[in-house]
Amino acid sequence: MANSAQPVLHLKRVAIDTYHENVAYLHRDCPVYKAEGFQALSKIEIQENGKRILAVLNVVDDDCIVMPGQLGLSEQAFDHLAVAEGSNIRVNHAEPPLSMEFVREKLSGERITQDKFHHIIQDIAHNRYSKPEIAAFIVAVSEAGLDRDEVLYLTNAMVDSGQKLDWEEKRVVDKHCIGGIPGNRTSMLVVPIVAAFGLLCPKTSSRAITSPAGTADTMEVLAQVDLPVERLHQIVREQRGCLAWGGTAKLAPADDVLISVERPLAIDSQAQMVASILSKKRACGSTHLLIDIPAGPTAKVRSMKEAMHLRKLFEYVGDRIGLVTQVIITDGRQPIGRGIGPVLEAQDVMRVLRNDPEAPHDLREKSLQLAGRLIEFDNDIRGGEGYEVARDILDSGRALFKMEQIIEAQGKQATQYALGDLTKEIEAREDGTVIEINNLTMARIARLAGAPMDKGAGVYMLKRIGDRVKKGAPLYRIYSQFPADFQFACNLADKNSGFRIGKAEDQQFTW
Repeated sequence: MANSAQPVLHLKRVAIDTYHENVAYLHRDCPVYKAEGFQALSKIEIQENGKRILAVLNVVDDDCIVMPGQLGLSEQAFDHLAVAEGSNIRVNHAEPPLSMEFVREKLSGERITQDKFHHIIQDIAHNRYSKPEIAAFIVAVSEAGLDRDEVLYLTNAMVDSGQKLDWEEKRVVDKHCIGGIPGNRTSMLVVPIVAAFGLLCPKTSSRAITSPAGTADTMEVLAQVDLPVERLHQIVREQRGCLAWGGTAKLAPADDVLISVERPLAIDSQAQMVASILSKKRACGSTHLLIDIPAGPTAKVRSMKEAMHLRKLFEYVGDRIGLVTQVIITDGRQPIGRGIGPVLEAQDVMRVLRNDPEAPHDLREKSLQLAGRLIEFDNDIRGGEGYEVARDILDSGRALFKMEQIIEAQGKQATQYALGDLTKEIEAREDGTVIEINNLTMARIARLAGAPMDKGAGVYMLKRIGDRVKKGAPLYRIYSQFPADFQFACNLADKNSGFRIGKAEDQQFTW
């Protein structure tokens, strides 16, 4: 506890977004800083009138940031402490989280218990870990690995880290793709189809981790996605569905903190992925879940054997946390749809909903297959009949009407996002047949072009696997807004187009 005789500091809000991390700022000439022997990047405890947070300390020399008698807090830390600017506060050294000992056990390859996972996740959710400590946990999970019971323990701990929604309905459906395939914006078609059918489908999604866009990034082109939980409830009750970002609803909030560190590390372990997906869906109140696992030579899952192993893990954990979980393994040899990047993907979705002749056929068909499987969770629909029901809803325009209602309910996007002005077509270097498209390369080119932060950046696919091409024919088009991003993307595409052209019989992975 802080010493009552310790000098107080005056609280100042520092307008810096530190993204899921509490950061405090002390002046190097601050008497408290000198007296207590604080060090930069150490954790401190901040108290005011019974309120308490932990923060990572940054030391500054600029009076414009904080004066010697002030303590600055980043925007997140200030909001968490929830006291008025100018208040008198006290600081003290923070005790290291005891659960770091359990992380070290996992790093050394030991198996850890449900109780230990609970303590780790609670400490992460309450901002007791610094980002390097969170990174240590992520690396431990990724490198040391988790057995299926440990994945169950981690999932339960993440569900318990936040609030849980209860829709008071027997059947609440959802679908989720494990990712790794650019484009593939099926959720934005599945939700309006299923909601138009009448099933409750509250779709909360993450933003992109290592991809050029997540569902929330793309939906944000059309509508608001940062919805408070009360508004989320109202929209789902009225529309039978939504397409929102899960972060503001505080569902399994430890997952959002973990993702904020996973993103720059580009780590996406299967154990963490399973726990992340299932904890979010359970916390969101889902009762029936469809998981899409794309398999292909450059997908997250490279073989049918690996896909079947992951399927069993999803079903094992899902069953034990009370989720009816079905898994479908799909074609992951190439991007789905034509657009890669938020604006381009949103255009694909709306073309499918409008039954536009130019709509990408593969995106339409995959979405109908997935929507059909969800519709078959209804006891009145026989197995195999869901596809036809979904197709009728899409062809009749009911899905488009439902999507328009959801957009209006969430709040139509006021900003008109446009495609980047800088464009370049990448051409085939020889005659032949497209026999391979590298998902990883196409995603990286789109990210270098600026996606998803620049919503108008990305790649538009002009050719698919199986297409015959002549030398000089355009394979895809790069869009970017900023010259530096544009150059990075073009440089990579010139070195490695991501396309392999040869003879049709040379394909090594068939579906």
